[in-house]
Amino acid sequence: MDSSERSTIRSEQKSRKFLKSLIRKQPRDLLLVIGTGVSAAVAPGIPALCSWRSCIEAVIEAAEQLEVLHPGDVAEFRKKVIKDRDLLVVAHDLIRKMSPRTGDTKPNFFQDCLMEVFDNLEQHIQNPVVLQSILRLMERGTMVLTTNYDNLLEIFGQQQGKAMESLDLKDKDKVLQWARGHIKYGVLHIHGLYTDPCGMVLDPSGYKDVTQDPEVMEVLQNLYRTKSFLFLGCGETLRDQIFQALFLYTVKNKVDLEHYMLVLKENEDHFFKLQADMLLHGIKVVSYGNCFKQFPEYVQDLTGQICKQRSPGCLMLKLEITPYL
Repeated sequence: MDSSERSTIRSEQKSRKFLKSLIRKQPRDLLLVIGTGVSAAVAPGIPALCSWRSCIEAVIEAAEQLEVLHPGDVAEFRKKVIKDRDLLVVAHDLIRKMSPRTGDTKPNFFQDCLMEVFDNLEQHIQNPVVLQSILRLMERGTMVLTTNYDNLLEIFGQQQGKAMESLDLKDKDKVLQWARGHIKYGVLHIHGLYTDPCGMVLDPSGYKDVTQDPEVMEVLQNLYRTKSFLFLGCGETLRDQIFQALFLYTVKNKVDLEHYMLVLKENEDHFFKLQADMLLHGIKVVSYGNCFKQFPEYVQDLTGQICKQRSPGCLMLKLEITPYL
């Protein structure tokens, strides 16, 4: 993006109004849900980070090059990626195809393909604006979970001297600590992480120990009831079976909640229909613009507005120490 484009986008962002109900949230009252859009903005040089479709296509390509998938299966999966609407099902089938016939997902070739796709991630960070904004919120108590396999946020955070920690749902103790706010720079990967051969899951059945554990489920669902989730770069997250199993199926009265989702407004009719539909889930849909290039700067400006808010504790302290005139 050249300087004139950046200047134009910045002027558009400055004139944009933010929802008061969002920017008046305290950072500790927010929980960020990070999708592929964040990774795509940060490392545009890796096509696999741009969308679920691109990720699956890259994995199929890697499987073909590594010769871990029969040529007939390669051709069949490429057709599915083009035709099938539910890409999560395609990805799940792809994992199963490269796993033992026992149905056990470990060990498997899928992880080798992801490692090939995501090799040397740190060298591909081109635009860290969104990551900087996320870290700024985390410093102030915002929690983060992601549907992504990559660990771009953790890599960047470590480069900034933060004690980043990647978590997955199979470590109950860590999940409970994270959900209770005891791991400040923890990032919960609900599908697992590409560097862990045993932690990658797309099907809720892979997390039966979690979904059937009352203590874990109560703590996680309590987050959806008490925090305001802010969806960044998320397209398919609400259709994601694991996200649904963790947060949507059993949380009642969702219409009474107040969550937020930043989206690209390409088509006005589609955008306003999405707004109306998402309100039924307690989610306010907000446009960051009609061009994906506007996304990083919008997140940066939004973060700045949120971080301007003083905590109630600070205000009370100021009132207590201010002398009467």
